[in-house]
Amino acid sequence: LGQANWWSVPLATLIGVPMYADIFGTLPIAEALVAKGVGLGTALAFMMAVTALSLPSLIMLKKVVKAPLLALFFSIVVAGIVLIGYLFNAFAYWFI
Repeated sequence: LGQANWWSVPLATLIGVPMYADIFGTLPIAEALVAKGVGLGTALAFMMAVTALSLPSLIMLKKVVKAPLLALFFSIVVAGIVLIGYLFNAFAYWFI
C-alpha cells in the first residue's frame, strides 16, 4: 500500500469494507499506516471505508432500503472515497 502504487487506494477501500469500527477506532491504525509509508489518501480511504461502508452497516441498511438503492449508495460512496483518496495522495505535500 505504498504511495507509488496506483492500486493502493482501491485496495484500502476494499479492505475497509468488512471491518467494523468507528472513526476514533481507525485513527491509531491510520496513524501507524502513514508512519509505515502508506499515502495519506490511502489511509484516509481506509478510514472512510471502515466507517461508511462497513458490512454490518450495509446489512442494517438492507433492512430499510431496497437492493438497487443500496447498490447505488455503495457505488457512489466507493467512487467518492477512491476519488478523495487519489486527491489526497496527489496533494499530500499541502497537508504534511
